[in-house]
Order: sequence, then C-alpha cells, then structure tokens
Amino acid sequence: MEDYIVNWIFSGVVLWATTFMLIRRALPKRSFNFCNRIVSTIHASLAVSLSILSVQDWSCPVCPLASKSSQLQMKTLAITLSYMIYDFICCQFDKQMSIDNSVHHAVSIVGIGSGLAYEQCGSEMVAALWITEISSPFLHMREILKELGYKDTDLNLVFDILFAIIFSLARMVGGPYLTYLTLMAENPILVKMMAMGLQLVSAFWFYKIVRMVRYKLTRKIASKKPAKDKS
Repeated sequence: MEDYIVNWIFSGVVLWATTFMLIRRALPKRSFNFCNRIVSTIHASLAVSLSILSVQDWSCPVCPLASKSSQLQMKTLAITLSYMIYDFICCQFDKQMSIDNSVHHAVSIVGIGSGLAYEQCGSEMVAALWITEISSPFLHMREILKELGYKDTDLNLVFDILFAIIFSLARMVGGPYLTYLTLMAENPILVKMMAMGLQLVSAFWFYKIVRMVRYKLTRKIASKKPAKDKS
C-alpha cells in the first residue's frame, strides 16, 4: 500500500472523528446514535458521489475487471476505509451495537484494505461501494426521524419503504451480479472471499428488512380498520 493512501486513511479517521465531536457539541441534547448517523449520512452521500465519479467506462461501469485501480478509485476507497474504521470504533461505545453490523464492518475493512494493498480491482470495489451505500441515507433518515418525534408516522413509513426498495434492488439484484463478476475475474482470493461475505451479510439484512416492512404495513393496516368501522 502506497504511503499517500496510508496518510489518507489515517487523516480520514481523524476527520470523521472530529466531525462527530463537532456535531455532538452542536447538538448536545441529541443521542450518541443520532449524531453518528449524521456522520454516516455525510459519508454515504460522499461515497456514492465519488464512486460515480471514479467509474472508468460508463458502457460497462464495473470494467475493466481485475485491473489496476486508478488514483481516484484508490482515494475513494481510502476515504470509505477510514470511515469504516471510525464507525467500527464508534459503534463499540454505542449501547445498540449489533453482531451483524460488526461483521459487516469487519468484512468491509478487510475487503477494502486488501484491495488497496493489492492496488487492484478498483472497478469492482467502487461498484460495490455504490451498491452498499446508495440505500444508507434512507436507513439513517429512518432513525433520525424517530428521534425527532416522527416514529410511527406516515413520513417514517415512507422512508422505511424507500429504504427497503432501494436496498433490495441494489443488494439483492446488483449485489449478486457484482459478486459473480468478482468471483469469475482474476481477483485475489481474499477479495473474492470478502465479496462473498458481504453478499451473505446483505442477504441476512434483506431477510430482516422484509420482516420489518411486513410488520409495519400489517400494523398500519390494522390501525386503520377501527377508524373505518367507527365511520
């Protein structure tokens, strides 16, 4: 891994941590999780934008496969790796830490780190970055709205459904296709393993999301029935 990438990663961790502390100071009455989700939303928006800008061939966004990463792809991945390290550490101090989220962070850190170390498969990895982060702003907005007092409202339900749809299309349609391309290309074995691991985590989350949406829609329909009966 080149020195400038190491510097970008180290500086990025410091920058994300500083951003979090500034948000905590600006919003002292908000929870730890609320402030961290604002940082996460900033990263997701930045990651999606940079992944789009770093595409080398729009006729085939994941091409060239198993090729040397461009400098922009390397920097994009370094920014995300620094965020993943920050968020992994940050989540250890959160009361709502989950095992599946920790596994996701570990897989992402090892996968991105290996790609940066090999300086290879940049096209596949920025495509994976777009796929995994495109639904993140909607995920975080769901939780932010809850703390702002919009839990169980129609607005919160809209973000639940938008998140579920975008996540499902990105991770359960685009994800398997990208995983297949990554496994079939001449990529390092560690990158292939991390691609498969990330897809398995996505499948598990998809299962949980389907249950969540079904529960919320069922409850919403049930709550409207008494109102109709009274009328």
